[in-house]
Formats: sequence, C-alpha cells, structure tokens
Amino acid sequence: MPLTVTLLSLCQALLVTGNVLLIAVSPLIGASLAPSASLFTAPVATQWLGLMCATIPASLIMARLGRKRGFMLGNIVGLVGALVAVQALMSERFGLFLLATWLIGIGIGFGQLYRFAAVEAAPAHLRDRAIGLVMGGGVLAAFAGPWLARVSRELGEVPFLGSFAGLAAIYALALVVLILTQLPPASRTHGEGTALPMGRIVRQPGFIVAVSAAMVGYGVMNLAMTATPLAMAGAGHDFNHVSMTIQWHVVAMFLPSFFTGHLATRFGAKRIIVVGCLLLVASALVAQLGISLAGFNVALMLLGLGWNFTFLPATGLLTESYRPVDKARTQAANEFFVFGTAATTALLAGPLVSGLGWGMLNLVLIPVALVPMLAIAWQRHRQQHASLEAPPRP
Repeated sequence: MPLTVTLLSLCQALLVTGNVLLIAVSPLIGASLAPSASLFTAPVATQWLGLMCATIPASLIMARLGRKRGFMLGNIVGLVGALVAVQALMSERFGLFLLATWLIGIGIGFGQLYRFAAVEAAPAHLRDRAIGLVMGGGVLAAFAGPWLARVSRELGEVPFLGSFAGLAAIYALALVVLILTQLPPASRTHGEGTALPMGRIVRQPGFIVAVSAAMVGYGVMNLAMTATPLAMAGAGHDFNHVSMTIQWHVVAMFLPSFFTGHLATRFGAKRIIVVGCLLLVASALVAQLGISLAGFNVALMLLGLGWNFTFLPATGLLTESYRPVDKARTQAANEFFVFGTAATTALLAGPLVSGLGWGMLNLVLIPVALVPMLAIAWQRHRQQHASLEAPPRP
C-alpha cells in the first residue's frame, strides 16, 4: 500500500481522535451552559451543521486547488474553532461555544474526504483496501480520544478547557503530517469535460443505493451515539463509564475497516451493507433489555459494527457511480446528504432521548435501519426489469 495512504490513515486517526473527544464532552458542556434541556445536544448539532455546510464547498475547492491544500485549509479552520471554544468556556458563553463547534465541524467536513483521497492514491484493484486502511486509522482514535477526554477534563480551573487545548494540538499535528504527504494535483484526480446535471446525478440507481446506505448507517449510528452520554448519565453511570462505552463503540466502528474492504470485494458491497443493516437492528434490540452498563456497551458495539458495514461499502459503491468529470459534484452531493442527516439526528438526539427514553428511541430506529435493504431490492428489480425488456442480441 502506498505511503500516501498510510499518512492519510494517520490524518484520519487524528481527525477521529478529535471527534471522539467532542462526542464525550460536548453534550456535557451543553448541559452545563445551555439555557434549557432541549439544547443540551445543540453543540453536537452545530458541529454536524458545520460539517454539512462544508461538504459541497470542500469537494469543489479540492477539485480546483487539490486535495492537499483543501485538507490543510480544513485543519486550519478546525484549529481556529478549538481556540474559539477555549474562549467560550472561559467566558461561559453558550452562543460562542456553538460558533466554535460549527467551525470545528467545517474542519471535520474537509477531513471526511480523506477516504476519497485514498482511492485516488491507490491502484484500482486496491480501492476497497485503501478505503479500509484510511478508515482503520480510527482504531487509534478509539483509545486516544477517550483517554484525552478523561485526562484533560480537569486540567485547568475551567472544566473541559484542557480538552479543547488538546484538540487544537491535534489539528496542528495533522497540519504537519499533511505537509509531509504527497497528493496528486487536481488536474490528475478530477476529469475535464461536461458534467451531468445534478438532477441526473442524484437519480442514478447506483447513487441512490450508495447514499441511502451511508445516510442510514450514519444517521442511525449518530442519533443513538449522541444520545448515549445523556442516557447513561440519566441512568446513573459516571463520566468514566460514558467515555469507556464510547471508546469501545469507536473500536467497533473502525477496527473492522482492516477487513471490510476484503469482504466487500469477495462477497459484494451490497451483501455487506445488508449485514450492516441487520447489525443496526440488533443494536436497537439489545437496547430494549435495560440500562445496565453491559447493555449500553453491547448495544453501542453492535451500533459501531453496523455503521462500518454500511458506510464503508457505500463509499466503494459511490466511486462506481460517476465519471471523473462528475466526481466533485457527486461526492459533494453524497457528503451533503449523509452529513445533513447526521446534523439533523444530532439535533434530535437530546429531545428524543428525553421524551421517549433510551429503549423507545432505539425501537423507532429499527424500520429506518432497513431502508438500504429496500433500496438494494429496488435496484435489483430495476435491473431485472431492464434485462427482460432489452431486445435479444442477433
């Protein structure tokens, strides 16, 4: 595997380390600063909103300036956001903290394209393995993120101030790694010519299947994950238990990445997506068994596996659905739909877990988790119908 893919994996690890740190502390900061309980998860929602706002500009910027400059720009914005968060915590200003998480989200939005850069840096036959290796960088983050959350929580007089100082250091380190990473210019990764209208891009069956799998995988996972710290705190579990549960959830999200690509190549991406949907359903069913620490751990690990087996194969499917000239716009549309869903679920997590409770919230997610399976069946039906209508070859 090229050195570039390995360095991108390290950048992904740093990105996810910061994400895990934010998952652990942002809802708790929201609970201490927000004027009402309905806004406890608003910092998580504004982070995802920033990510959603970045999706389309990030792809278009990289099509013009190249991946390397785009990733560096994203890290700089994230670094500024972390510094704004420090100021917000020192002054106890909830609105300023929301601005900080929005800026951090923009930085994360640029970083979500690391997986596509890996596809461009690897030979075609190693596409799925390259995606898996880059996403597998999150395994390091699974341990570094919660550890950083625990040790930095009380470093200063202001709770969680050290967490965002650590986040700033993470973004600075990622900038150094990117400086050392050789990425091809935009002229080699994005084709020239007349691009398809956006309406035709989003109506393609391959695009619909890939995006539905990624949207559901990310949406179901993010809603349950964002609600977890609040649900666990309400059940009497302390912060260390919360951070450990999130840690093993992130391990389950990223550890399979080292072989998910191989499985997708051998058995087909769509079959792996079906397995991912069933794992999401299993997570929701385990959540019905109670609010014990073991119950939360098992449910969140199944949730992480379900995300991996839906999101990663969906990325591979997406790369098969466009021409080089349509790459930037197709990737931008995909990221907008997927992370727009993530932003919505983050905003809904607090009110839903407060109003429905942990068990009922997960019960509602079961039919949603089955949507990609319906999309795959629809595409298969279309293909069979088209083959029947095709005139016989002479």
